[in-house]
Amino acid sequence: MRKASTAALGRRRKLQEGQLTIGLDLGDRSSFYCVLNGAGEVVLEAKVATHPEAMKKAFEKMPASRIALETGTHSPWVSRLLTELGHEAIVAHSRNVRLIGESRRKDDRLDAQALARLARIDPKLLSPIQHRSVQAQADLSVIRARYALVRTRTALVCAARGLTKSFGERIRGRNPKGFGSATAEALSPQLQVALAPLLSALETITARIREYDAQIEQLAEESYPEVALLKQVKGVGTLIALTFVLTLEDPRRFRKSRDAGCYVGLQPGRRNSGQSEPQLHITREGDSYLRMVLVQGAQHILGPFGEDSDLRRWGLKLAERGGKRGKRRAIIAVARKLAVLLHHLWISCEAYEPLHNTRKRRPAVA
Repeated sequence: MRKASTAALGRRRKLQEGQLTIGLDLGDRSSFYCVLNGAGEVVLEAKVATHPEAMKKAFEKMPASRIALETGTHSPWVSRLLTELGHEAIVAHSRNVRLIGESRRKDDRLDAQALARLARIDPKLLSPIQHRSVQAQADLSVIRARYALVRTRTALVCAARGLTKSFGERIRGRNPKGFGSATAEALSPQLQVALAPLLSALETITARIREYDAQIEQLAEESYPEVALLKQVKGVGTLIALTFVLTLEDPRRFRKSRDAGCYVGLQPGRRNSGQSEPQLHITREGDSYLRMVLVQGAQHILGPFGEDSDLRRWGLKLAERGGKRGKRRAIIAVARKLAVLLHHLWISCEAYEPLHNTRKRRPAVA
């Protein structure tokens, strides 16, 4: 049996002493971690494979410690694994930790050390985020997979239109759902041969998207009854409502409903200094897909097929006085109010009344 070296025994002794703070810089294949003791001294720096078994082997024998890591592809399962091992996992918001992201000396070892020192001083400096549960992430993956197919279909439709235009021909119809083998009948023989496989692929992708739609409807009906509350708002379908529920997961994580609009990144940024209060664009923080579907819902509410409601009236008035970009600003503002409204309906379980300001006024007394 191989004996442990004196240096290795010394490192093990230091790891067992006092409260430890660990910074973990995640990579796709391997990750680097830095261990600090209670005095802020570096006790250990090492590399570990970004794999569940390797992570478990590296951190299961350590005493319960505070471990900071940045958001990324691997952060959900790594943070859950570390929590199961008894550690305090802090997932830092990568956009807000500028000390790491904008550093001129960017290196895995230095990034891990910076994470550890920030977590040791005050975890709030890392703008920690909360990852969703395994089940919510699995259900949300169904929606994300559907979106991947929708993007693929859009790219293929654009390619088909571009190829036909170069021959002086056009594909009629705007709806990508109608693209298929029958579309090629109006084209020249040369284009029919060239586009036949592409149009066939479009038919297959559209069929798979319909299967995902049915799966999403079934998932919402069987596992998420709160979706019905959110669908009371005209312009909010199952896809938007389920995405909202799965992304937020717990409505009580916000102190008030207005925080839901900030969470999605639909509120204007702020950079006030002295008397200067410049008007900035929206922050675009949070989940980009949820923000996109909320904007789509706002476009329907303000569009020609939107039903009359207080939200629609407010958005149209905002668009009228907004100048050249009035309609665009109104859509963003309505999307933000839509996020607030959906959170309020979810947490209060109230029936939605689209028009509150239609009470009959009393006649004026002469």
